[in-house]
Amino acid sequence: MSVLVVGTTALDSIKTPKAENPRLLGGSASHAAVAASFFAPTKLLGVVGGDFPAKYLKLYQKHGICLKGLEHVRDGQTFHWSGEYEVNMNNRRTLNTVLGVIEHWSPKLPGDYETTPYVLLANIAPPIQHAVIDQLERPKFIIADTMDLWMNIMLPELLRLLKRVDAFVLNESEAHQLTKEDNVFAAMKKIHKLGPKYIIIKKGSHGAVLSGPNGFFIAPAYPLRKVVDPTGAGDSFVGGMIGYLASAKGDLEKNLRRAIIHGTVTASFCCEGFGVVATTRATRQSIDLRVKELEALARF
Repeated sequence: MSVLVVGTTALDSIKTPKAENPRLLGGSASHAAVAASFFAPTKLLGVVGGDFPAKYLKLYQKHGICLKGLEHVRDGQTFHWSGEYEVNMNNRRTLNTVLGVIEHWSPKLPGDYETTPYVLLANIAPPIQHAVIDQLERPKFIIADTMDLWMNIMLPELLRLLKRVDAFVLNESEAHQLTKEDNVFAAMKKIHKLGPKYIIIKKGSHGAVLSGPNGFFIAPAYPLRKVVDPTGAGDSFVGGMIGYLASAKGDLEKNLRRAIIHGTVTASFCCEGFGVVATTRATRQSIDLRVKELEALARF
């Protein structure tokens, strides 16, 4: 089955202690769509300006990503984010954000997008996520991602969103911010009461935790000896996860557990290069190999 990914399509300028790369392909939708494309036919919904490089359109197409939903505003500027990482790459600071064409974007789904069975509302403003749901026809499974910014400035819209999705993804600090609970498992219990059947908490290099009707699932991260750039790893994780879920048959919750492992592994490739460079060099075979390695590491 196919996947619809909506989120930011951006140009990122990233600086680490060892390198600096300007105007890389970035954004939550870009990372997630590339990751999902390894497993299932993927449709992208987003908006870019006239400054968006043609080479990035070709990169999407190389991965078989449908671009009928990518709107072009010829006289507009593509969303741009610039940030800097410390030696400890868990710490970063935003240097500049230019919203550009995304600031007043109202998403419109092409006809065949409306019936896509698996939908990822990647990190973007909740009103845009709501607008996409409003246009869908009987989706099979909807996953929503978020960030602390939306909790700060659009909490009512985010809380309303939680009642409309099947799964909700956030990181550990966001779970604490949303529930005021320091304990991950206590936080998950509170989030379930807000609506979503499944909750996935991202823990970065420490893996992820799933909570669902059949209890908890704790997934390790794939161990990397070197991290070049973690930007987009969380988006790659959720993209790989929904891509695998769309490709799998049988019991959904069992598939969701394996989907988390495949998402974790896909995200590991993202961290090995700037932007989507290392992810695009991966193959389904190299992903499957790391999945087997991770299964062997976690078996006892």
